[in-house]
Amino acid sequence: MNILTPTADGSNTLFNEEIGEHYHSAHGALQESKHVFIEAGLKHALQQLQQPSIAVLEVGFGTGLNFLLSMAHCEAENIKLHYHAVEAFPLGKETLVATGYHQYVPASVWDDFLKAYTSAINTEVEVSSNCQLQVSHTTFQNFETDKRYDLLYYDAFSVRHQPELWTDEVIAHACKFLKPGGIFVTYAITGNLKRAVKSCGFNIQKLPGAPGKREMLRAAKTI
Repeated sequence: MNILTPTADGSNTLFNEEIGEHYHSAHGALQESKHVFIEAGLKHALQQLQQPSIAVLEVGFGTGLNFLLSMAHCEAENIKLHYHAVEAFPLGKETLVATGYHQYVPASVWDDFLKAYTSAINTEVEVSSNCQLQVSHTTFQNFETDKRYDLLYYDAFSVRHQPELWTDEVIAHACKFLKPGGIFVTYAITGNLKRAVKSCGFNIQKLPGAPGKREMLRAAKTI
């Protein structure tokens, strides 16, 4: 069961009773998503790539906030977005509506997302002329694809509540899906995580974290 919870910046998150953790930071769901995944992730990757399209892989689709903000930015900049998320427990459409995230993106983005969401579970669908979405309903450990991505949003629950997604083996599994030059970005940073990502051939950056966290990790694949 998921319980709707307000966060410090006024945006809502959900508390997952099974996992025992919120989907976003209690210091601000919207702030965290923008800071970590849009500013440090998407905008940085687009600046590095200098190309008219981007392929994003997300570990942990959750409420869809990262996707909505990514789609809104790409629509505004006329960037083609290919977005593939992995989610073991996809939320129902009524739960997504209850988050109130419609107020943070243009109405067209919100409406197109809701129309496409159910069909996007396990199938790539066209959300708009510039955006494709697929949400693979599986555990990340069992996820496989021949596709390679420009940008990886690693947005699993914390190591405290979901340690199985932060092992060296699973981090290596994630890193293999990135193209050379691809960007790995996550809200977390630990010594173990830095070592695991670096061992996969990445240059590591420590960046200022979102509110409530001192630092976060961004890394670029060198091989």
